[in-house]
Amino acid sequence: MTEREEDGIDGLDGDELFTRGEEARYLFREITVDEGQRALRVDKLLASKLEGASRSFIQKALEDGLVTVSGKTLKPSYRVKPGEVISIFQTYAPQCVKLLPEAIPLDVVYEDECMMVVNKPAGMVVHPGHGHFSGTLVNALLYYFRDLPLFQQEGMRPGLAHRIDKDTSGLLVVGKTAEVMARLGCMFQQHVAYRWYEALVWGRFDADEGTIVGNVGRDPANRQRMKVFPDGSAGKEAVTHWHLEQDFTFVSLVSCVLETGRMHQIRAHMAHVGHPIFGDERYGGHQVLRGVQTGEYMQFVGECLSLCPHQALHAGRLEMPHPLTGEPMRFLAPRPSNFNELLQRWALHSENHPRT
Repeated sequence: MTEREEDGIDGLDGDELFTRGEEARYLFREITVDEGQRALRVDKLLASKLEGASRSFIQKALEDGLVTVSGKTLKPSYRVKPGEVISIFQTYAPQCVKLLPEAIPLDVVYEDECMMVVNKPAGMVVHPGHGHFSGTLVNALLYYFRDLPLFQQEGMRPGLAHRIDKDTSGLLVVGKTAEVMARLGCMFQQHVAYRWYEALVWGRFDADEGTIVGNVGRDPANRQRMKVFPDGSAGKEAVTHWHLEQDFTFVSLVSCVLETGRMHQIRAHMAHVGHPIFGDERYGGHQVLRGVQTGEYMQFVGECLSLCPHQALHAGRLEMPHPLTGEPMRFLAPRPSNFNELLQRWALHSENHPRT
């Protein structure tokens, strides 16, 4: 798993691959039953939790075996128990959206007969959804894989084992066969694959490394954001390890390793501890948060934000065993040029304006 883009009730923006035989399914919601919840039928629970979902949608999802607890499919009459995690999957039926292959250039880092690793640029949406049905990584992969029998099937989508946000750049793993899609999905769920990110964040750190622990879930006040719940009252367990790479006085370059992979995990965790990612508008990083706000400094920061008009976050390193042979593999993706220039500008500014 990784930092994830927005998910939706329409199932067009799900993320975690789940396969049974040859049929790909994608997890787009998980609901944890409250400890004080009475023995309610699962169909009634879903009706109360899935805002905007019709009764027929819920009924069909249950009939099609798309609602599970611990991998077991549920009937509508099943009565939920406190603490259970209800998983709702969605298939990408052809009638939902007709996705077209598009000849979009791909930065292929590695490829063999069963898998591929690509370096996604910032600004590219991974999965179609929320008005993005063209220009996505999936559109590009459909074109790239157009001669593979698996992707000539109506409605079949490339098997991305994980995802990163639209404005985050970096490495993504793609399965080319149904078997490898399933194996990759399990590997990321079981944390067998390790991902390193680089982030330019606001502020200085008092230590060279640390760990941020705190559940991450939807912010009730703003559904477009994620929120950290350190008391565990909501959200899912999330752990981010960070290491200080460079101190630029008012901003710092850190590397982050994900122990879990929640939506917006690094972005939410860093904002929670007072170090929003530079340029991250959703989490407050697009404002001048450190430094004396002179006209010269404000102009400098404005130029930096124009250079990198999104979160300065890059998934640059990935280590995992090969899904079929088990052979250890390591992949690297260089920082985007604007990210490098951003670091150079802050390094020069720090050198010319040392903190006294």
